[in-house]
Amino acid sequence: MTPTEPVPHGGHPAPAGRPPAPATPPVARAVRTLVRYVRLALFLGGVGLHRLTAYRMDFLLGAGAFLVRVGLQTAVVGLVFRQVPAVGGWSYHEVLFLLGFSLLPRGLDHLFTDQLWELGRKLVQRGEFYRYLIRPVNPLFSLLSERFFHPDGLGELIVGAVLVGYAGSELGLSPTPEQWLLAPLLVLCGAVIHTSVKLFFASLSFWTVTSLPSMYAASQVSEFAAYPLDIYHPSLRGLLTWVLPFAFTAYVPSTYLLHGGTGLLGWLPVVTAGALALALAVWRRGVNTYETTGS
Repeated sequence: MTPTEPVPHGGHPAPAGRPPAPATPPVARAVRTLVRYVRLALFLGGVGLHRLTAYRMDFLLGAGAFLVRVGLQTAVVGLVFRQVPAVGGWSYHEVLFLLGFSLLPRGLDHLFTDQLWELGRKLVQRGEFYRYLIRPVNPLFSLLSERFFHPDGLGELIVGAVLVGYAGSELGLSPTPEQWLLAPLLVLCGAVIHTSVKLFFASLSFWTVTSLPSMYAASQVSEFAAYPLDIYHPSLRGLLTWVLPFAFTAYVPSTYLLHGGTGLLGWLPVVTAGALALALAVWRRGVNTYETTGS
């Protein structure tokens, strides 16, 4: 070995004529990681569907309760419009469209993130959260993956699509190509907002041991998003728009799809990104706190 030949760490010379392996570019690593998580999600989603077939009675009871709730909501809307022609400037079928659209992001959220309720309810309280930290995947993905394809989410997506389709046909709605293109993104942004609010309040359990009451309160507030914001007091409208931004999950997208524009639509990506960033920051801080205390 000549003096100019590099000697790797450990004192063993590199084999002659074999260059060192090139470092994997960050983009390639990110793509491989994404593909890995997508495969895991599909596999675990299949497990979730298999679980539905194994516990059919639970699925039927849950679906029945959901249909009763949506049926009552629709009946109440119908009763109101028997007395008045419009509410807050919204006709019967427009309110029905809004009610149906509100179920789409909620259903997408329930489909993949319903396990967050367990974090707020008991995982920290009972010291069970540690098992998500010792798995060779991201702890948040590990937590959520235990309840992929929740039946409530499937029901909400189906019923929401039916209500939107029916109300849209009755209104003679004819979306522009731009609206067709943006509609799935509007649903996705709404789902991210629902998930972000739920993750924020669930993560508070790292400090409060259980955060179920606050999660339940936020969930109840989200129900207001199924109706026109124009009928609420300004203070409640402000709460639903800028504090718990559920207005961006249904009212803002529906106003855009029905009437072609709203001044709040441009805020949708900003609010979505801000809500997600805040929720993830609280989550990471909570996980670090949990690891430090050794709970």
